Amino acid sequence: MRGWFSRSTPAPDCGCTVRRGRNDTGETLLVDATDCPDGGRLAESPACRRTVVEALAERDAERVVTRSNGRERAYLDDHAALLCAAGRFVERTRFHDEALAERAVTDPIDAAREAVGRAGPVASIAAETGLGLCARRVGEIASLSPHVGPTIGHTRLGADPPADGRLRDSRRLSTGGRVRLYERDDDLPVYHLEPLGATLDDAAMATLERGRELVADGTVTGERAAWRAIRTVACEDDPVERLGRVLDRHTAGYGVLAECFDDPRVTDVFATAPVASNPLRVRVDGELATTNVRVSRRGVEALASQFRRESGRAFSRASPTLDATTTVGDRRVRIAGTTAPVSDGPAFALRAHDRTVWTLPQLVDNDTVPPAAAALLSLAVDRAAATLVAGPRGAGKTTLLGALLWELDPGVRTLVIEDTPELPVAQLQADGREVQSLVTARGDGPGLPADETLRTALRLGEGALAVGEVRGEEAQVLYEAMRVGAGGSAVLGTIHGDGGEDVRERVVADLDVPASSFATTDLVVTMGRFETEDGPARRVAAIEEVVSAGDAVDFEPLYRLREGRLQSTDRLERGNSELLAALADSDESYADVRAGLTERTDEIRRRERRTGRTVEA
Repeated sequence: MRGWFSRSTPAPDCGCTVRRGRNDTGETLLVDATDCPDGGRLAESPACRRTVVEALAERDAERVVTRSNGRERAYLDDHAALLCAAGRFVERTRFHDEALAERAVTDPIDAAREAVGRAGPVASIAAETGLGLCARRVGEIASLSPHVGPTIGHTRLGADPPADGRLRDSRRLSTGGRVRLYERDDDLPVYHLEPLGATLDDAAMATLERGRELVADGTVTGERAAWRAIRTVACEDDPVERLGRVLDRHTAGYGVLAECFDDPRVTDVFATAPVASNPLRVRVDGELATTNVRVSRRGVEALASQFRRESGRAFSRASPTLDATTTVGDRRVRIAGTTAPVSDGPAFALRAHDRTVWTLPQLVDNDTVPPAAAALLSLAVDRAAATLVAGPRGAGKTTLLGALLWELDPGVRTLVIEDTPELPVAQLQADGREVQSLVTARGDGPGLPADETLRTALRLGEGALAVGEVRGEEAQVLYEAMRVGAGGSAVLGTIHGDGGEDVRERVVADLDVPASSFATTDLVVTMGRFETEDGPARRVAAIEEVVSAGDAVDFEPLYRLREGRLQSTDRLERGNSELLAALADSDESYADVRAGLTERTDEIRRRERRTGRTVEA
């Protein structure tokens, strides 16, 4: 934090020293409790409360932070408000009732109860300073509950579960931490995280802090610096391996984010600006939940710096958005970020890729798409149809596109173009396929712009072409390549849109692709998000073939939702599908293609019974 100045004010019977600091998120009262026998624990120590309340009698603060033995306790929200209100109350009440003011210094809640029960000036002061209201919100002095974390990191965790919560689930993480999920009435559930270092005692925390100093000042460096630093300073009784893992996670990893993404149920983590004032939120099993985790201003700035360094992309007031990928623990994570002036400081939405690389049989198995519709998509890709996968954000477009890549003939060369790598390129290559990945720049990063990257891909040889997301100038180049047949095989891509008409509007009106060029699209597959008895689900909502006559383009549904199920419109069965006719080889009739589609449906079902191709990311 900038603007710190020291001000030594030790109180009687308390070794705490206070100082103040200010940054963009407000003023902090920082309490150094290193020499305090009570360690700055405000709920337990009247002497420490005296130190804090007397300091706040001079001036308010947004938060109160105590530090001792490598551990930091941050008193926020209602708890900080109570301490500040006590300071204001003490300053004004001393003139009227010295004894009551003295009581408020050590037990502001008890003093508030007496004050609001009286008539006269002290009752008015309790109301005007907010002490009465804050006391009712906190309840008991023992309920002063800080967010706690090691001084080596920038995240703080509420130690107590929600008072109104009902335990729904508890599980141990592979990191050694534990997570509990609490339900609440008329509010978001609470994802309560207890990371590996949360239960370390004071001696171990002090060892952790000494190890951090060795890493921070460069005394110990290298890939396993955290473990070597801990071994250097550890005592005989210290849990060396555990301390090494905690220090490594905070100095070389992503700290508490690694704990969140270690839970396979968590798909998203949201840090909402201003981050220091808002808890992290997560999406767990498709459900949004708040957490007991807070990230400090310094912490979010450190995250922004780490994301900027790893992506090689600018992220500043001059370039206030970020779209990148990184690895958190063993999961690939996509990062969308904003900062001032777009948002009130840095903010991030992090989405984890599936650990499993999905295939069509697996998507059939989890009811994303029925077998016959999956067979149609497989045939279309195998026979070089130009296919767009549409849908809103988070509907599963990239998952389906990745599954379709497995349906290409293994002998087909595939070029994959993405700005944030998400498609299963490495797994396809490991399967012996010829797949070339090209990563585009999004205006502020290294590499070529998307349209130049696409032109480069087309010069690299014929083959299937997959575009991670069609959304800019590359659309014109892509459709020109499709119009002249430069792809030589299937052309696949994802695009935001809800059905064929919406996709056409986006491509033609927004991306300036001529209608005659858009007509080279063969198939639009729309993904959707649905609420089911088993919770939120992502499923294919429609499959439409593109029918054109000159510049006029229309869409004919081949599959659409009926009563919550994707069902055939019978256009294929009646022999009316122009797409199916176009997929026929020179020596095949429409009936032959239909028979082949039936065989492919049976093959999809057989592969489903074998659980499909399971590939770990």
